[in-house]
Amino acid sequence: MSDDRKSDLRRLAARVLRIEADAILGLIGKLDERFERAVELLRGCGGRVIVTGMGKSGLIGRKIAATLASTGTPAHFLHPAEGVHGDLGMVARGDVVLALSNSGETDELLAIVPPLKRLGVPILLLTGNPAASLARQCEVVIDVSVPEEACPMNLAPTSSTTAALALGDALALALLELRGFRPEDYAALHPRGALGWRALFRVADLMLTGEAVPVVPAGTPLREVIVEMTRKRKGMTTVIDGAGRLAGVITDGDLRRLHLTGRSVDDLTAGQVASAEPKTIRAEDLASKALEVMETWQITSLVIVDEARRPVGLIHLHDILRAKIV
Repeated sequence: MSDDRKSDLRRLAARVLRIEADAILGLIGKLDERFERAVELLRGCGGRVIVTGMGKSGLIGRKIAATLASTGTPAHFLHPAEGVHGDLGMVARGDVVLALSNSGETDELLAIVPPLKRLGVPILLLTGNPAASLARQCEVVIDVSVPEEACPMNLAPTSSTTAALALGDALALALLELRGFRPEDYAALHPRGALGWRALFRVADLMLTGEAVPVVPAGTPLREVIVEMTRKRKGMTTVIDGAGRLAGVITDGDLRRLHLTGRSVDDLTAGQVASAEPKTIRAEDLASKALEVMETWQITSLVIVDEARRPVGLIHLHDILRAKIV
């Protein structure tokens, strides 16, 4: 392929990306009370959100349904052509229908509106034509029209489907925020996914406790500190004050740096050597947060403290790696 041809392809790709990006940005100015009404309609749904659409709009609808379901809003996709041949049986009173039609004149969608009306099911429509026949029969209509498709012939659904997909994400994530959806809720719906796996584990699930945690009082001679660190084999030890609170930590690196100064270990105590402001974490925090702290500060262990700042455990980088948090 010639260099000129390669350059032409890159220009074409850049044009498509610019047009589709502009289509999404153009939706921001259209966010008004209709979006708020749509969110409230979906939030108040006592059943499921039934997403429906034909062709490319249907493919986008499947993704929106999946996003809603994975973020705490029960949702299913209904193919409108199958709907008029029996699949409308999946729709029940208390459901809300989210329909997608760029033209607003999709025959298959128009065909399922009457039975949906008889069920008393409200319809939310994402369309590029708010004045179309379908829009006149829906409770809430959101304008997702775009100036042009990215297709050079302005025919293939490209910008319009991208805009509808982005608006669907906006609805799903607005609902997520209103419902207070938490990382652990996401994990419960994604028990085998990498993102869910990261959110499943808390520090308490992985931390070492009891005798496995190296600990010495601040007045302990440094030689005894070294014995404790060697015995527990964690490359560090916690140092506590007279009330049992965390006074600091001593690491292998601290001992190496001390050796380079030429000072004798016989003249020092744990409290004199300890780093007084160690990084700590709480048992209820996510293990992924512990990993983030370790990576940020380039350390391999974190002390877990309680409300009184007493050390109750220790988590090591290797513990997180074994749990496949990364």
